[in-house]
Amino acid sequence: MVASARTEPRGSMAMELTFGDPALTARLERGMDASEEWLRALAAGAQDPRVAEVAGHLFGPGGKRLRPLLALVGAEFGDRAPSSTDPYATDPSRAVEAAALAELVHVASLYHDDVMDQAHTRRGVPSVNARWGNTTAVLAGNWLLSKAAQLAAELGPETIRLQSKVTNRLIMGQIRELVGPSDEDDPLSHYFTVVAGKSAALISMALQLGAVRTGAPEHVVQTLAEYGEHLGIAFQISDDILDITSTSEVSGKEQGKDLAIGVASLPVLLALADERPEAGELRTLLTAATAGPEGAGLPRAVALLHRCGALAEARTVMHARLLRARTAANGLPDGPATRVLHALCDFVARRDH
Repeated sequence: MVASARTEPRGSMAMELTFGDPALTARLERGMDASEEWLRALAAGAQDPRVAEVAGHLFGPGGKRLRPLLALVGAEFGDRAPSSTDPYATDPSRAVEAAALAELVHVASLYHDDVMDQAHTRRGVPSVNARWGNTTAVLAGNWLLSKAAQLAAELGPETIRLQSKVTNRLIMGQIRELVGPSDEDDPLSHYFTVVAGKSAALISMALQLGAVRTGAPEHVVQTLAEYGEHLGIAFQISDDILDITSTSEVSGKEQGKDLAIGVASLPVLLALADERPEAGELRTLLTAATAGPEGAGLPRAVALLHRCGALAEARTVMHARLLRARTAANGLPDGPATRVLHALCDFVARRDH
């Protein structure tokens, strides 16, 4: 059964993170609306109507739109127009294009990820690969990446550098995840290398794009990059936990999907490294969980993950990363945008509660 789309109103995340700052909330929501309009127009403008339909498939459904929101927050650290409450009042497109670019790259990566993970749903609707097939999903993802590269080229050398670097990191992260660790690799080190490429790179890029587009100082851009790396890893760990603990109606994805297809999430790696008897049984059950489409071993595997303490240990690792993100944010100028970054850490910390 396909999970229903979330009914959460768009923009609620911006309101939640801005602590009742109406001016900042208005700027972020205005930027989000404009970037989403830009993305829908991009998809609709494809020369082939089939490409337009597939490329725009995930621009309409729910989702918190974290990456474009981060690009807009990053833009808050740039130059402010004199006597203006809008940091990009003289050229609103600077921040909007950064937000659109961040989401373009992110959605392209989702199309490819869902093929690799054999996912059936995404953001509460059928995934592209489930609806149109793997080949179409890969090609649509490639089309979105090509459009991202085209936009980056129009925005200047620094934007090209950021976009090309993160695309390379995404691809390398996907390859490393697909190939898996070698016999000489430490599984946990391999996990964090994959997560840095697939998750942290996008979040870090979004913040940097917004800051670069509005002329933020270089040391601010680099601090945002560091913050984004740690937040991105923490965010992925919280996703790993939600894969085990959350229903599809809440997460927008199939419950236990990563577990069922054998993705080495952090809770699983921590459980398998445990010397308690649950680890041996879990190894057997994980094989059974991937033996059929229904994942017959999943309920017991999930129960073992709860019993052996792997979820609690994963949360401890997540909070350590959030602390590093907060420490980085403390090096930024005090103000509403920096407070949003701290609020984002709070948001990630409570996602699975």
